[in-house]
Amino acid sequence: MIGTQRFVRTVVTFAAVACPCLVAGEEARREADSAVANLDAGDGLQATLFSSEPEISNVTCLDVDHLGRVWVGEVKNYRRHRNSRPRGDRILVLEDTDGDGRADRHTVFHQGREIDSVHGICVLGRRVIASAGDKVLVLHDDDGDLASDRTEVLFTGIGGVQHDHGIHSFVFGPDGRLYFNFGNEGRQLKDREGRPVVDLAGNEASAARKPYQEGMVFRCRLDGSDVETLGWNFRNNWELAVDSFGTIWQSDNDDDGNQGTRINYVMEFGNYGYKDEFTGAAWGQPRTNIEAEIPRRHWHLNDPGVVPNLLQTGQGSPTGICVYEGTLFPDRYRGQVIHCDAGPSVCRAYVTRPDGAGYTAEIADVLRGARDNWYRPSDVVVAPDGSLFVGDWYDPGVGGHNQQEVDKGRIFRVAPPGSRYAPPRHDFSTAAGAAAALASPNPATWFMAWEALGGQGPDAAAEVMRIWNTKGDDRLRARAAWFLGSVPGQADTIVDLAAGEANPDLRIVALRLARARKLDVLRLVRRLSEDSAASVRRECAIALRGITSADAAEAWTTLALQHDGRDRWYLEALGIGAAGNWDACLDAYLTRVGDKLMTDAGKDVVWRSRGSKTPALLARIIKDASTPEAAKPRFMRSFDFLAKGSEKDAALQELITLD
Repeated sequence: MIGTQRFVRTVVTFAAVACPCLVAGEEARREADSAVANLDAGDGLQATLFSSEPEISNVTCLDVDHLGRVWVGEVKNYRRHRNSRPRGDRILVLEDTDGDGRADRHTVFHQGREIDSVHGICVLGRRVIASAGDKVLVLHDDDGDLASDRTEVLFTGIGGVQHDHGIHSFVFGPDGRLYFNFGNEGRQLKDREGRPVVDLAGNEASAARKPYQEGMVFRCRLDGSDVETLGWNFRNNWELAVDSFGTIWQSDNDDDGNQGTRINYVMEFGNYGYKDEFTGAAWGQPRTNIEAEIPRRHWHLNDPGVVPNLLQTGQGSPTGICVYEGTLFPDRYRGQVIHCDAGPSVCRAYVTRPDGAGYTAEIADVLRGARDNWYRPSDVVVAPDGSLFVGDWYDPGVGGHNQQEVDKGRIFRVAPPGSRYAPPRHDFSTAAGAAAALASPNPATWFMAWEALGGQGPDAAAEVMRIWNTKGDDRLRARAAWFLGSVPGQADTIVDLAAGEANPDLRIVALRLARARKLDVLRLVRRLSEDSAASVRRECAIALRGITSADAAEAWTTLALQHDGRDRWYLEALGIGAAGNWDACLDAYLTRVGDKLMTDAGKDVVWRSRGSKTPALLARIIKDASTPEAAKPRFMRSFDFLAKGSEKDAALQELITLD
């Protein structure tokens, strides 16, 4: 990339000598007045310029609050420019006070060296969570004057300072908790006192391969307590998004140049395959059953215990992401993941549909830099009116390694043609008004609704129950269910109601809510273990993780017997659910599977298993006449994921002595 950029500069210098008018035309094309003309919006959409240089520059991250104000992380002090702004980097608040679609008020909310290279901001009322350097800070605006009054440390000790692969943005989930991630330079999470964070599974939230490694995904309460590690083994998972059903989506960048950029549905507690699960070996190291194509090899996709990718999108530099749950956009974008990829200069939607226990998706552009590849979309957020705001880092290169343009940056508003930006106002002082705000497509507004409803007592539950009982918008009903599950005495009722809904996504909410509120999960799994939707059975398997009773093993077996031998998403969910209970699960499965063990489905379950009987079963499969020669390396690779012991040694010795 640097060599290419030097070549471009040489060509431009030569052109300046040969024909100054060419350079003048090129410079004019890079000015903000031409910014919109250089972009192509998706079908049924139009882009307008909300703000640009000289008022803003170097936009790394955005958020939009419940009043429709746009909050911007503006970074100059990054890498080789790290001391170019002595007073420190800034968080700005942008407002359009005259309704003409352009920001005319720019307020500095916070400036300081402690937020240099800020990579994420999350606005929650009068507090802003800023992800910067080795810390996560909460900036409080106590008097509401759009200026920070005090700073609180939420987490510290995070690696990746002045690096793209460190701590990234927080988002408010529909369940009232915070979701966030860091890339593979983040390495560890410590509390405000500098002590290692121990997650709810009893493990340190660190990438030291005990058991986690590389980039990680987390969830916690608003005060930073009850941290859960939800996924690991990513390279540079820049940001995540959570939809109303509690499903997590994010992107991940490959080692540059390997065409392996990917989009993930984050199946909770999954390993995502950047490095070898047990050895930590890099993806390029030789291994049994290695993938033929480098983009797949990059993520160890042939290995048992690796969750598959939703999409692989080739070369890229993925950044901000959100889920569009508004009604302003045309139908094809509604409920879909919207994502920025700065490398190919595009913000696009992934139009997703169920595929077995997982998903498949196709790509639809939202905003592409058709005539200006300096357009580097860095973040995308949904505003309260259902429009999108897209931040533009704007640079000839990608990322901060060789940042060249330090004085420009843009923010675009994307909406249907003729749409005027007029964010709705909500009355949070009443239960009815606060409940109505749950319908907003904007997560900052959900937070305000949650906070207000929490102080409204029984009236709040009654108003939100009205939303639940109103059929039609199941995403809104899911938000209502999450809130009702947080009300004392309401969780069991709403879980039972959601478990009986026709929409499988609401039945999934029931399972996730039961786990979150520590209800009788096993009872619910039994109820849903033969559900017609593979996605619901997937969540049943995940819900069994950590339950080690004989009843849990029987419930797991009921789920495992429904595996069709082709659904890798489902198989990995079974593996997640059996973790720590493999011997009991495998014994129960062998008792009930009978002579069907040598089917594709039975062999699949053995390949993924980690029990003491697994080595002998793998040897049996490899020796069986029904197993094609081409499939045997797959089962041999499975031995690499089994603990050392006499069972493994005996099975391997048996295979060695075969003719």
